[in-house]
Amino acid sequence: MAANSVDPPESLPSQRPRLGRNVLALAAVSFLTDVSSDMTYPLLPLFLASVLGASATAIGAIEGAAETTAALLKLASGWWSDRVSRRKPLVVGGYTIASVIRPLIGLAQSVGQVLAIRVTDRVGKGIRTSPRDALIADSVDPAIRGRAFGFHRAADNAGAVVGPLLAFAFLHWGGLRLRTVFLLTAIPGALAVLMLIFGVREVPRAVRPKEEAAPLDLKTPLGRRFWSYLGVLFLFTLGNSTDAFLLLRADQLHVSRALIPILWAMLHVVKSASSTPGGILSDRLGRKPLIVTGWFVYAAVYFAFGRAWTQWQAWALFAVYGLYFGLTEGVEKALVADLVPKDRRGAAFGWYNLALGIGALPASLLFGFIWDRWSSTAAFDFGALVALAAAAGLAVVVPGRRMAS
Repeated sequence: MAANSVDPPESLPSQRPRLGRNVLALAAVSFLTDVSSDMTYPLLPLFLASVLGASATAIGAIEGAAETTAALLKLASGWWSDRVSRRKPLVVGGYTIASVIRPLIGLAQSVGQVLAIRVTDRVGKGIRTSPRDALIADSVDPAIRGRAFGFHRAADNAGAVVGPLLAFAFLHWGGLRLRTVFLLTAIPGALAVLMLIFGVREVPRAVRPKEEAAPLDLKTPLGRRFWSYLGVLFLFTLGNSTDAFLLLRADQLHVSRALIPILWAMLHVVKSASSTPGGILSDRLGRKPLIVTGWFVYAAVYFAFGRAWTQWQAWALFAVYGLYFGLTEGVEKALVADLVPKDRRGAAFGWYNLALGIGALPASLLFGFIWDRWSSTAAFDFGALVALAAAAGLAVVVPGRRMAS
């Protein structure tokens, strides 16, 4: 077999399944990418509000537009990766675009320029995400699918710990300016692309001729259960606005701006520590109990954020909020792979990411509007109520332990 390919999981001899080279390499890529992006992200709302004078509504519009752009491309790239023999070129291209454009925030002089940079950054994310998730699913035994996605999310979140800590060190011990910190994100971004190019291998797949490939539509090949699941995810997303608002809320609660990167890092410590156990539990107990529990945690945290009044509560709530991610992020993706045929995974992850992303713009705009028009408490209450409604819907429409091969 060619050196640039790996045996599909189905051809391996009977043994205890392992994560394998691709999952480990893609985890390292995500770790480095999040080091880069999270050197920027927790500081960006403060940069927009205090340096460029953006309102809460404007911040919501920037993040919502960026995520919606990514979502549309995630659908197209995932669908296309099912129609061609190689997913890796799409993954490499997406990571490269983001790694090149992200540092330019350090040169931005207006809200409009930040919007353009963030949207282009998310173009890269949109191109890479669905093919990458499908490649992870292609690379592991179905029995450890939850573990694989949980491990990948753990590495991603570990990068989101290191990134803010580096930003804190550069700002407070190195004496660097915000803009210089943003420019330095080019270094881990470049390392991520190199790791991807030299560390990840293709998984050989049989690709149907173009005339036999399923069209990009809402017909039955992906299955009724998948579409029902997607509908509930979209409902949840409408109450799941950008985390930039949580950082603004922490600022309201008088968390020192110097400590905002540390607060963000702490959140990702919890996310990273809980993601792999969450995935393993979902392999044993089923996906639905983990996701429903996670959405209840989300609702409780949002309800409490609206009524917090002091710094220690912000720290405590950020820590509990991390458990929501550990219970849901990898598990939601594993459930996508469970519900669809193997040769439709790219498209399925595309639709999954579209559902999450297309709701990001209205969710963030609505949250920002409620915050500006009424109060932050009203906005957080809205998010909590939507999460509870989605949890009830998921309990009804998602099957117990059905798993695709």
